[in-house]
Amino acid sequence: MLHSIISGLNAIDSFIWGPPLVILLFGTGLYLTIGLRFMSIRRLPYAISLLFAGKKGGGKGEGEISPIAALFTALSATIGTGNIAGVATAITLGGPGAVFWMWMTAVVGMATKYSEALLAVRFREVDERGVHVGGPMYYIKNGMGKNWIWLAWAFAILTAIAAPGTGNLVQANGVSALFADNLHIATWQTGLAMAILVFLVIMGGVKSIAKVASFLVPIMALFYIGGALIVLATNAPLVPAAFMQIIHDAFNPSAAAGGFIGASVMVAMSQGANRGSFSNEAGLGSAAIAHAAAKTNDPVRQGTIAMLGTFIDTLVVCTMTALVILTAPAIFAPGGVVDGTLPVWQSGIASAASVTAKAFGASIPGGQWIVTIGLAVFAFTTILGWALYGERSMEFMFGVKVIPYYRVAWCIIVYLGAVYSNDLAWTLASIGNGLMAAPNLIALLGLSGVIFAMTRKDQKARKEGKGQASEPAE
Repeated sequence: MLHSIISGLNAIDSFIWGPPLVILLFGTGLYLTIGLRFMSIRRLPYAISLLFAGKKGGGKGEGEISPIAALFTALSATIGTGNIAGVATAITLGGPGAVFWMWMTAVVGMATKYSEALLAVRFREVDERGVHVGGPMYYIKNGMGKNWIWLAWAFAILTAIAAPGTGNLVQANGVSALFADNLHIATWQTGLAMAILVFLVIMGGVKSIAKVASFLVPIMALFYIGGALIVLATNAPLVPAAFMQIIHDAFNPSAAAGGFIGASVMVAMSQGANRGSFSNEAGLGSAAIAHAAAKTNDPVRQGTIAMLGTFIDTLVVCTMTALVILTAPAIFAPGGVVDGTLPVWQSGIASAASVTAKAFGASIPGGQWIVTIGLAVFAFTTILGWALYGERSMEFMFGVKVIPYYRVAWCIIVYLGAVYSNDLAWTLASIGNGLMAAPNLIALLGLSGVIFAMTRKDQKARKEGKGQASEPAE
């Protein structure tokens, strides 16, 4: 029965992540990148400077959390199993070439993420509790007019459906599977512990989530990147070849299974776009919900800070994971069948997270613990971030009265996710991502004129030495 359900969901997933959505995802990002005159790439150094500017980079205005805390809250939801297990899944299903398409998703995704956060701050509202709320449902409602309210509701409904899969089931499942493999801890025990910890944080709302994310995310990101750099230093002679393999296989029919080059390239592209969007969430619109809570009156500055999330998540962390996997020494395949040259990603290891853990462990003694610790903390913070996203979507539909009940239900799902099938969890998350992306991408295209006008007015103000402007040109 379960096998039939998984097969059916896989068919739905393949349909959703077919050429139309991949083209829409890349196309929207490319359109915004060109329309912004490559500002998302040119101003990357400035965005990085804001990250290290402290209060000077914070801006002024109403909101619940600082602009940088909003970034870390968004990153808490993106740096998770997508960076560890998602990269491994992309490579095992789409070949090394899928990593190239993850990069491309990120390059154009920076403009997408910038646009999402800009619109989130520009069109946010204050709810009954006096809390600033925003995101795609609000910038559709307030920016596109009443004729598009159905699209706002579509996004809210799809986010409410997708959140338990993308930000909960797959996260809890990834941790429980890895803990069972490496620590021999029962999945129900891991699930119960995580559910309790999540409950203690999310009951405090966005400020509590942001406080924990601002503490854990930078520390764990540096820990994971540092561990990956040690592995890559150990495997340094193989790193150039890994880069060449990624680029070669992105356009080569051997990159993935398929009877002709178009099929192979499309598999690599779809896996790269799928796992790339799952990792950095550019195009999904979810991160905009966190950025809407920032204490700022400057949408352009917040958008500039927001695009760092895609850069850090995919172009840094995911790249590190991919290179570790592709440079790892050969290991024994299940069943003992090995010719001494079998790469980790072709070894037939069932769990995607275990592929990454084996790659680290095969390169340096105890390397698997980098993945075990990193995944546990990343998944935990991802669950916190997505709890906020799901909560905001439910509030949009039913009001603030639903929030306490949703938070309790979220913690129950954490426990259930820990004991679900890995394939089921990943497939549900993948379907959720695809469903969320479509209405948000349509909204970004519909509001692109506002994005371009606000950005150009800001750039004009900068040239005239008047600082930043935050309202769109009339």
